[in-house]
Amino acid sequence: MNHFEAFSFIEARNSVSCNRLICGVLIFVAVISLAACGSKEKTSGQSLVRVNGQDITMLQLNDELQRANIPPEQQQAARQQILESLINRQLLIGEAASNKIDRSPGVTQAIERAKAQIIAQAYLQGVMAKVTKPTRSEVDDYYQKHPELFAENKHYDMLSLAVYSKDMSEELKSVMDSAKSLGEVETWLISHGVHYLRGQASRNSTELPPEMVTRLQGMPQGKLFTVSEGGKVMVIALVGIKPSPTALKDAEPLIAQYLFNKKAKEVADAEVASLRSRAKIEYLNASAPVATTQGQTASEVLAIPETKAEETAAGSR
Repeated sequence: MNHFEAFSFIEARNSVSCNRLICGVLIFVAVISLAACGSKEKTSGQSLVRVNGQDITMLQLNDELQRANIPPEQQQAARQQILESLINRQLLIGEAASNKIDRSPGVTQAIERAKAQIIAQAYLQGVMAKVTKPTRSEVDDYYQKHPELFAENKHYDMLSLAVYSKDMSEELKSVMDSAKSLGEVETWLISHGVHYLRGQASRNSTELPPEMVTRLQGMPQGKLFTVSEGGKVMVIALVGIKPSPTALKDAEPLIAQYLFNKKAKEVADAEVASLRSRAKIEYLNASAPVATTQGQTASEVLAIPETKAEETAAGSR
């Protein structure tokens, strides 16, 4: 995992993974509830409401409260709202079962996929639970080895223009390479009717792909440079550079979380690799996958939209 992926992972991993897990759990609850529709058995726990013969219990309500991550002081006010939501959900589940929607191929496949994901994730969480927290020495070592991310961290303000690769020409490439400002490039694009996209970003070194951090080191303010990726060519202007050093005491939580996540990922990857090495995997009507490494692209960093290119171009004229 590169530096950028790691620090993005710190901010996004908990929220994204949690959201996916919660969604999966809700679907899994729906699976259990659908199965219960054809059964006379009551769910264990104190019953709060009975909806067409199906009980909603205190256990279910408490579970929803816990998963909603509601602060203790707000739980009492939220209980009735969540209970009503559970009633509504049970009504929908019951009606879906009456109409045999739960047996439709699409729903069945989605249920099986959610169930498989939950079980697999639960197993990996058990494996990763053995990962130990990074030591103070490991945190200090990482801080010292990456001054560009901390002691020498900088804040960059960037503007960009992007065109699709299919619209690139030798003349446009020459304009991008020789231009002294984005205005020169934009004027050329407008006069030649080439659609383009505007982008802007304000980022610290820790929020940028490592290859871009390396490229920006020592680059003067106002300098233009180009990046090609994802079917686009971007000309980027470095419009602002400010020192933004991060002291060790402030960086410690971030580094510790990064190192922990890195270890957890390595443990998970090793477990999957071990399972694959012991398994018999046969590609029948499919080709073996090619490994790829993905991180946030410059387009994402610079907040360049992926669609409505024509509207953006028209609006810029």
